[in-house]
Amino acid sequence: MPLTHVSGGLPADGRQTVFDGRMPAAPGDLRVETHGIEPVPESNRYGGPGRLFTVWFAPNLTMTGVFTGTVGIALGLDFATALVAVVLGTVLGAVPTAYLGTWGSQTGAGQLPLARLAFGRAVTVPGILQWLSSVAWDALIGLFGGDALARLCGWPFWLGVLVMMLAQGALGVLGYEAIHRLQIVMTFVLAAAFALIAWRLLDDVQPVGSGTAHGADQAGAFVLTSTIALSLTLSWAPYASDFSRYLPRTSSRPRMFWFTLLGLVVSFVAVQALGLWGASVLTDQTAAGVDKLLGGGALGGFGLLAVALAALCSNAMNDYSGSLALQTVGVRLPRPAAAALAAVLGFPLVLWMHAADTTARFQNVLLFVGYWIPGFVAVVIVDWLARARARGGAAIDLAAETARPQSGWPPLLAFAVAFAAAVPFMDTSLYVGPVAAALHGADLSYYVAFLVALAVYAPLRLRPRPQH
Repeated sequence: MPLTHVSGGLPADGRQTVFDGRMPAAPGDLRVETHGIEPVPESNRYGGPGRLFTVWFAPNLTMTGVFTGTVGIALGLDFATALVAVVLGTVLGAVPTAYLGTWGSQTGAGQLPLARLAFGRAVTVPGILQWLSSVAWDALIGLFGGDALARLCGWPFWLGVLVMMLAQGALGVLGYEAIHRLQIVMTFVLAAAFALIAWRLLDDVQPVGSGTAHGADQAGAFVLTSTIALSLTLSWAPYASDFSRYLPRTSSRPRMFWFTLLGLVVSFVAVQALGLWGASVLTDQTAAGVDKLLGGGALGGFGLLAVALAALCSNAMNDYSGSLALQTVGVRLPRPAAAALAAVLGFPLVLWMHAADTTARFQNVLLFVGYWIPGFVAVVIVDWLARARARGGAAIDLAAETARPQSGWPPLLAFAVAFAAAVPFMDTSLYVGPVAAALHGADLSYYVAFLVALAVYAPLRLRPRPQH
């Protein structure tokens, strides 16, 4: 199952495999994309870097981000301090995501398929983690979206979730172009909706001017708030080039980087700032709570519709990237069927989260779906830079790079050691590491995992090869 650049995306013998298939031909081509993880040939590339802003802006305008934003105030920070922590963490997580997104136009390949360059056959490990994460995010986002849709339409909760999963699954099946077109429209719709929600929610609400945490407790709360914000933007890193793989090779990489970065930062900071400002009234983290805060009626219904549409935007991307991750680990399932499968599996997980302490289960799933990502990012970036150095500045030829396989044990070793090293620094409701406890709740696990993966993998990857 090699990554190859071949005419039309087909093997040299002309036979189509489950990893190939029909590709969108131009903006607005909404026919089902059956093309899987095989690289997109240059002849099938289209579009411009500007569409990366909308595809990374709209899916983050969710109530998940709003309620995540309340954490800083709950930890005892004042509004201004918490906002600085949110901005810092958001930017730090967005930079590697935006950088990885520039690889799509250079290779025509998605992010997990490209990870095979670094991990070799061991890509199964991050591939499975990515697929499980996409299902988990389906549940995290779908919990709010399904609840909002059910309340809006007067349905039972399970039916609202079912309709939500069917809609997002359908978008995941349609694929790349349908998702991009949806996000262009939803950028304007959701921006207006959340602006209206913000005006209504915050009209009579004053932000917290002074926090309850001081000294070391304040420092710990600042770091934890920043890390949570970082986890949101970094969670998109394993998806990054999935949504730029159809861009032409000639696309400006700086423009791709900045459009992606701005889309992520502006959207995430906006929704988390809303959560920080309205933390005193954002206590009921349900669609019913949103409806009540908006005063019910037409405005409440509009707010619920916005919550449902935002969930649809985000989860369609989860299902799409999940389908590529599943193929990457070797599951020979057509991409549309793999996308539908992610939505199907997200349904019972939403019901499980809703059945008991929703808030606790939500927080636990949110934290644990991302702890593997920093080590993954470090490994693939080191391998990418090592290959670029070996090429001496020449453009990447994916077929040639694939012919230079790497051993699977160095990346797996770095991956495992990085995660183990991060455990003492974790701060979750299920487990607080001894270092995090000593640092008054400061969660440094993401930073530790990234740096340890670099320290372990870089010497192994860059060591001189024996001469024959």
